[in-house]
Amino acid sequence: MDFDLSEDQRALKEAAAGLLAGHCPTSRLRALAAEGHRLDAELWRALAGQGWLAVEVPEVDGGLGLGLVELAVLGEEVGRSLAPVPFAGTVLVAGALRSAVDAGVVAPGTVLGDAELSTWIERLTSGAAMGAVAWSRRQDAVRASGSGGEWKLSGRADPVVYGPEADVVVVFADDGDGSALFALSQVPHERPEAEPAMDLTRSLGWLHLDGRPALRLGGADAAGRVLDRAAVVVSAEMLGAAGRVLELSVDYAKDRVQFGRPIGSFQAVKHRCADMLVDVEGMRSAAYYAAWAVGARSEDGPAAASAAKVWCSDASRRVMASALQVHGGIGFTWEHDLHLYVKRAQLDQTSFGDASWHRQRLVGILRPRAERGEPIL
Repeated sequence: MDFDLSEDQRALKEAAAGLLAGHCPTSRLRALAAEGHRLDAELWRALAGQGWLAVEVPEVDGGLGLGLVELAVLGEEVGRSLAPVPFAGTVLVAGALRSAVDAGVVAPGTVLGDAELSTWIERLTSGAAMGAVAWSRRQDAVRASGSGGEWKLSGRADPVVYGPEADVVVVFADDGDGSALFALSQVPHERPEAEPAMDLTRSLGWLHLDGRPALRLGGADAAGRVLDRAAVVVSAEMLGAAGRVLELSVDYAKDRVQFGRPIGSFQAVKHRCADMLVDVEGMRSAAYYAAWAVGARSEDGPAAASAAKVWCSDASRRVMASALQVHGGIGFTWEHDLHLYVKRAQLDQTSFGDASWHRQRLVGILRPRAERGEPIL
């Protein structure tokens, strides 16, 4: 069996890398950060124009008609370039709304805020609107109460990436029967303020909910599917960042001279770089297998998604730590790009559950299989 990307997927990857290289050099990131911005509107329009936000939308509906593996391909390149755009959140929100409509949970004409769901889906997939996903480590951090089909949310979600810019937020909340999925729209005065954050490439905000009306998109199954997809996309972004950091470290080890020799000739540095390569390739295998399994609705999809998040979170941390060791003090200074990757990776490692949380989730998924005498691998 061939586990490599197909020719079309490699072409997509190369096209994405070219677009991001042209629109998103690190000098652009630094200029935006210096102005206090965490969103590149020009890059956002370019991605939307290439159809990235409609990658999973059927061709008959104006999309690219691709799947979650191709979404992971794009996510890897977004992570590699540190793109300051709400790509993951917007695609996940559009997918959640579309799935709820396709499943018949809500009608396409259902109104959310100032527009029908069908209109929101079109806005999100065209780039006219932005989305974000509010997930919390504690299931009861956000609570939902409903009566007569109308739902309201209360509590405070964990910090939401691009929450301050999102027009639609998909929220995980406890509805009394477990985790469920809800959607709410945000007008400007309802959006949370951007909080100071170590990650200079994205905005972050606390979503406070005090009786906010919301639309229910589904129960535990729907919430689980969105969590699986989110884990895959974030894992792919961590893979892209780690791969780029490995390249930076190898290049630096070749150029930096100490005691009359490039530091890359020293055994300790060689071993660091070799360990980084092993971690990156392990991340690649885990992330892309999870993308296939979740996209194909395989029985192993949830376990694969959590396994990818476990491995990629842990491996990302190791790669960033080794890169700092190879670079020495310069790696964490403003003048070097490495610190941008380190800080973004620290947020991704905890987004939608850190390694410890997903290990516990894996236990819950695999234990019933073991108790039934079924194989868990």
